Amino acid sequence: MQKKINTVKTLIDAFPFVKMFRDQIVVIKYGGAAQIDPKLKDKFAKDIVFLYLLGLKPVIVHGGGKKINTILEQLDIETSFVEGQRVTSKENMEVVEMVLSGSINKEIASLLNHHGAKAIGISGKDANFLKAQPKDEARFGYTGTITDIDAKIIHDLLNDRFIPVIAPIAASQKAGDPGFNINADLAASKIAVAIGAKKVLFLTDTLGVLDDEKNLLPTLAKTEVDALKSDGTIQGGMIPKVDACLEAINGGVEKAHIIDGRIEHSILLELFTSEGIGTVIKKETK
Repeated sequence: MQKKINTVKTLIDAFPFVKMFRDQIVVIKYGGAAQIDPKLKDKFAKDIVFLYLLGLKPVIVHGGGKKINTILEQLDIETSFVEGQRVTSKENMEVVEMVLSGSINKEIASLLNHHGAKAIGISGKDANFLKAQPKDEARFGYTGTITDIDAKIIHDLLNDRFIPVIAPIAASQKAGDPGFNINADLAASKIAVAIGAKKVLFLTDTLGVLDDEKNLLPTLAKTEVDALKSDGTIQGGMIPKVDACLEAINGGVEKAHIIDGRIEHSILLELFTSEGIGTVIKKETK
């Protein structure tokens, strides 16, 4: 009986958060181990459907770097990274789109549908939802920077009770171009701003942002992030994540979270508990 009572207490403790986030848009960048491990994939899907049934409006933006790397290696196609972002050659671009828009996107949508949601997979090329230009063609090739987002596409899907699952491939401004590979973290940030999300969460393979002794930093503001980047504490793939967080909050998103997707139910723990489990990046306090 006590176990049952404790279960009810847990639900009651979550009530204020459920009330706070009901009808609110929450953008979730899905990547890392949570996207690879079968057990974590299933729990992620159940968590998203749980949010959906509670009345939240989840929007999924996914990466797929590990699977892209595997396919490129199998095809003996070289790939490289600069400042945590992939340099996308034309050969790379074909594989990136195949993996993101084809394999991963449809797998996520299918899993969400299996657990009782109404999910639909799209890429930025669909209805020209995302438009982009080269980030720096000489350095990054077909890696792009988003120039335009048609927020109405996502709002229409949300109003029809769909969970949008978005592959970060953008349409080009030029006819005949293959489009652009967009860093999923930065895509999630820009989409969150454009559609008026309350929160954006980034799932990764670390506890959050760590100090130089590998301790979790639960809360950060811009000045602290800038200092950690300057002294090299924040580096590599964490750079686009914190940049995406800062861009989101500067664009009107209330809070941005970097959480460990390897932890079961990490999204629920971050949203529905007072302590949370990762790093929250928020605006400077005056």
